[in-house]
Amino acid sequence: MAESESKKLMFVPFSSSLDAGFWYKLSDNKLNAYGLDESAKSLFGFYYNGYSTSPTCRLSVDYTAFDSAAPAPPRHCKAQGELYLTNTIEAFKEFDQKGMLKKTAEKLFKCIQSGEAVKDPSSLTRFVMLSFADLKKYHYYYWFAFPCLCLPPDVLVSKQETLEQRFSNSQLKYLLESYDQFQSASTSYQTHFLIKETDDTFTIHNVSETENLLQDKIIFAFFDPCSSDDFPGWPLRNYLYLISYTWGDRLSEVDIICFKDRMKSGVRSIAHSLILTLKLPSVKGTTECPTFVGWEKNERNKMGPRMVNLSQSMDPTKLAASAVDLNLKLMRWRLMPDLELDKICNTKCLLLGSGTLGCNVARCLIGWGVRNLTLVDNGRISYSNPVRQSLFVFEDSLNGGRPKAETAAESLKKIFPGLNAVGINLSIPMPGHHVSVSGVEQAKKDVETLEKLIEEHDAIFLLMDTRESRWLPTIIGASKQKIVINAALGFDTFLVLRHGLRNVNEGCSQQLDQNVEIPRGEMPGDKLGCYFCNDVVAPGNSTKDRSLDQQCTVSRPGISMIGAALAVELLVSILQHPDGLNAPACTNADNDSFLKDTESSLGVVPHQIRGFLSRYHVVLPAARSFSKCTACSDIVLTNYKSRGFDFLYEAFNLPSYLEDLTGLTQMHQETDDADILSISDDEEDEQSL
Repeated sequence: MAESESKKLMFVPFSSSLDAGFWYKLSDNKLNAYGLDESAKSLFGFYYNGYSTSPTCRLSVDYTAFDSAAPAPPRHCKAQGELYLTNTIEAFKEFDQKGMLKKTAEKLFKCIQSGEAVKDPSSLTRFVMLSFADLKKYHYYYWFAFPCLCLPPDVLVSKQETLEQRFSNSQLKYLLESYDQFQSASTSYQTHFLIKETDDTFTIHNVSETENLLQDKIIFAFFDPCSSDDFPGWPLRNYLYLISYTWGDRLSEVDIICFKDRMKSGVRSIAHSLILTLKLPSVKGTTECPTFVGWEKNERNKMGPRMVNLSQSMDPTKLAASAVDLNLKLMRWRLMPDLELDKICNTKCLLLGSGTLGCNVARCLIGWGVRNLTLVDNGRISYSNPVRQSLFVFEDSLNGGRPKAETAAESLKKIFPGLNAVGINLSIPMPGHHVSVSGVEQAKKDVETLEKLIEEHDAIFLLMDTRESRWLPTIIGASKQKIVINAALGFDTFLVLRHGLRNVNEGCSQQLDQNVEIPRGEMPGDKLGCYFCNDVVAPGNSTKDRSLDQQCTVSRPGISMIGAALAVELLVSILQHPDGLNAPACTNADNDSFLKDTESSLGVVPHQIRGFLSRYHVVLPAARSFSKCTACSDIVLTNYKSRGFDFLYEAFNLPSYLEDLTGLTQMHQETDDADILSISDDEEDEQSL
């Protein structure tokens, strides 16, 4: 351009560039942090001045955008913005865009008025993002604005050339070295700076030094992300307003370097950077915020938002992991802000039994976000199973049937690939089921496997068909202080029960003194009984001499789903209570107990849930631990801990062993003697009459 010619100054606007990582992080923040909060959130982006092919002036926003401490990549400048994330698409469409942009423009103007922009010129480059995230479809709507204050229209370019045209190669080399020294001395990459020219040398200075250097030959410079060879980038607009407002009354003409730092043929060069000589009007003394612009045009080059659909490009497994937790995370927005989902997600659950109850419990657990499940069973899928056991299909029952535990685990992973589900084929030794001499070694291995499994998990579900199969895991769970939850079915009844906490090291202190008065409406969690505490006989072989309907759990189909769901809900309530397994058990003996505040965000934590489907009735009894219990009494746990398999072997093979050990035999005898004496006394009274 000839020196005598003048033209209107034009700028290349910013163009937003967002990667998939940003949308992942935005989704995570919306679900886990923001909820329904629509207030402005801090956001950070960065830009680079080394582009050589893109014709745009790009501002990038990635997964680090929400972290104020995250540094920009090397040789990139950081820009601060604000995010307005609406809750509905309607709110997005009706948002006061003009008001939002005006608010940001006024902040910019005050920053220039107060002199803050002179001290920190990076504050001149701001952006605003309006967005709505449809987290069901993974559709994201967004609109960026890069607010700029408008100077009077008579800003003219009187001269435009490249640095290569203005300076020699040696001068350019010296200028680049000075620039690198200046940037390396700063804690962050400087967006705007001054170049003082003295003969053939240059020194770089902060904008805050301008007042002291006005008498010298200075050039205003800025980090220009625009790759165009003909026009400056968007960051120049607010910089010019700052210069005009602060020093415009003393500078009728200014030189501006649009600093572009490219690689050319493998060699770093700033030679193509533009240098503009501008006739700049003064706006000093302006008291009102000037007009402003800044909304980004969409891909059709029209003023409007953009939409990105990531449902196809995102990893389906990651999509599933996010989607399965959507319902849970939405709970925290309005209903339960105190819900601790990590406690649930990180709980490792062991399901002993992979039949009707086991399948339904597993489905409900993954619905609550549990990620680690181990299923145990020794059975195979029969033709009658798939209609009642929700993880199996007809093909699983062919050719003798597939193993239940392994098939259930495979089905769970088909439902949710991100799940860590394992199926183990295992027989659990039981009292009343004789262990032969040849079967001792296998029984030992089975016991060791069960002990290891219970040790490795946090919550144990007892979901087996027989009563006696629950005895061994009850003892192991009590000795290892695990959460143990029992679910058992009748024809139209069900029982869901949590075992009280036991600590064999504390001996009898854990057994409840029958004379101790329990507070009305609740019972201490460490004094609750186990599944066997109401028994006055040892568990035995319940399948012996039984017809088919007595060997199978014959129940109304809906019972298993109700019982399984309540078992899982009970576990979640325990996990959410601050006392965990020690949470006091609430009963419905006192209706006022349902009205008082509870410490758990999910409400009461009962000991037992007993349901009667014929009357659609549920009761919440709480039972004391029994000092003569054949499973959790101190003497049983002490013998198990000290004698190990030898103790278990006697319990498996000797029908009366557990009753003799716990004192049940003596109690029965004393009861019989009392009955005889009572009858005898009655006869004497009759004879005396």
